[in-house]
Amino acid sequence: MTFRRNFLAASVAILAATAGLQAQAQTVLKATDTHPAGYPTVVAVENMGKKLEAQTSGRYKVQMFPGAVLGQEKETVEQTQIGALQLNRISLGVVGSVVPDVDVFNMPFVFRDINHMRKVIDGPIGDELLAKVTASPARLVALGWMDGGARSLYTKKLVKTPADLKGVKVRMMGNPLFVDTMNAMGGNGISMAYGEVFSALQTGVIDGAENNPPSMFTSNHFSTGTKYYAQTNHLIIPELLVMSKVAWDKLTPADQALVKKLGREAQLEQRALWDKSVEEHTAKLKAAGVEFVPVDQKLFFDATEPVRAKYGAKFADLMKRIAEVK
Repeated sequence: MTFRRNFLAASVAILAATAGLQAQAQTVLKATDTHPAGYPTVVAVENMGKKLEAQTSGRYKVQMFPGAVLGQEKETVEQTQIGALQLNRISLGVVGSVVPDVDVFNMPFVFRDINHMRKVIDGPIGDELLAKVTASPARLVALGWMDGGARSLYTKKLVKTPADLKGVKVRMMGNPLFVDTMNAMGGNGISMAYGEVFSALQTGVIDGAENNPPSMFTSNHFSTGTKYYAQTNHLIIPELLVMSKVAWDKLTPADQALVKKLGREAQLEQRALWDKSVEEHTAKLKAAGVEFVPVDQKLFFDATEPVRAKYGAKFADLMKRIAEVK
């Protein structure tokens, strides 16, 4: 009996030690997104994490923190740069001040439509800009693009022309280019963190914002009296999936190649999720009483020409290449 008890005790100890070693061998990669659980970008990264865990036999696991629980984008970019976070889905509006080269995609009306944007990011231009982000001092490794859809205006008053925006305070992302874009369109651009928009709309600090239908619905902005969605499509900005350079440098070359491959797969999977989400949330917004207002986009295109001239001069050749993509 004594031998049996000792044998069982030793077996338990060995199993515990083995489990401990396995636990130690697993690296948890913390991922974040300002969007809520279930949002296309969140789901795409979660699926990427499942693939990574399966294809590395559990050596890596992705833990997603959606809904800005770890901070707004400005804060999470900084956390990613120092390695406190390992994966992040971020807007180009945040990265533009750190990696100026991506500002070419931030230009108003640089893309004709969503399909034009996708052809550009899937091709050589998209690959070149990913490489520039990775090679920059930003300490971020660009794994792929995420579809952010087309941004349009939602306001408390009806807007059909630039003249209708006179005196209207509209939240914009924290990049001077975007504030200037709204000012050129006739409104008063206000730089503000995404997480502050709901209360600002409620209290009248701002009169509107601009985003895509899924974001307008999931943020509950439609409940603040913003009944009009003017389909300006003034910004069609892809987003970035990035990895901390600190975390990237700890990967083996084989694991780096795998993460890159899965990032590209996430890019394409998120696109299908995005299209479905836009359709569903547009229907939900209409059911909630939001009026989708067609506008003459050329009026807003012409109004923003000074912005393209001011910010786009250094990207003249690249903008010409983008325009030539069919």
